[in-house]
Amino acid sequence: MRESLRFTGKLLSATVSRVADRWFVSITVDTNAIALRPAENQGATGVDWGVSAMATLSTGEKEVGPKPHRALLKRLRRLSRSLSRKHQAAKKMLGFADHAPIPKGVRLPVSENAKKARARLSRLHARITNIRQDALHKLTSNLTRRFHTIAIEDLNVRGMLKNHRLARSIADMSFFEFRRQLEYKAERRGGLVVVVDRWFPSSKTCSACGAVQEKMPLAIRQWTCPDCGSIHDRDVNAGRNLLAYGLAALSGSTASSAGCEACGEEGAGRRRKTAVKPASVKQEISGRFA
Repeated sequence: MRESLRFTGKLLSATVSRVADRWFVSITVDTNAIALRPAENQGATGVDWGVSAMATLSTGEKEVGPKPHRALLKRLRRLSRSLSRKHQAAKKMLGFADHAPIPKGVRLPVSENAKKARARLSRLHARITNIRQDALHKLTSNLTRRFHTIAIEDLNVRGMLKNHRLARSIADMSFFEFRRQLEYKAERRGGLVVVVDRWFPSSKTCSACGAVQEKMPLAIRQWTCPDCGSIHDRDVNAGRNLLAYGLAALSGSTASSAGCEACGEEGAGRRRKTAVKPASVKQEISGRFA
């Protein structure tokens, strides 16, 4: 390797990996903490995740996202069918029916055309992953660089994926990876990520007067509050409610880490569930984020 390392320190190990037809090496260096500039003084923001727009800020900014899987779906299907036809041809050579299972211990012969088709499909999957990761890294880096406090909602992604009409679009957004990057990047810059309880009705609550609507179907993208007459964009209104709720709950919750549960209640985070649900406890904010 001729490239100079970006960090100075003791070299510990190197891991070589392969993705599609490309090779990578991950080098572990024992170095001091990486000093990054603190977040800019642009206050706090609330971020609403969605399918039509990947992230909508309480300031009104929207990041649509590339949606790489949806954009390359036709090509992905074509390459998958091409590889499947070559596998079916190999099964016929051994005398198996088209949909018959392969007995244990029997290996199908792999032709050169099948190897080429598999390589093309692997390159396309790697390209989709790279496009998605690039968009996520740019968005999370921009948010943690601008805002010190970021309020997000704790989405039940596993439950959302049960909706077969939206499962593909939801998986294409990669909500869990978005939250993971946001938390560790905010911690490196001394910022704070407030995770609002998943049962908070951010979309059904009017950010102007606080009135909560009984129903708010997903198809409604703009709505007018019947109490005060305010016209709301669904996602922008949710982002403003997340920001207000997160800041209000932050004064009575812990902020000892980059990811802070807004209510202090169990069930919204990734902690181990206890037999008895503990009550909310008012705690002081750590001096690290004072």
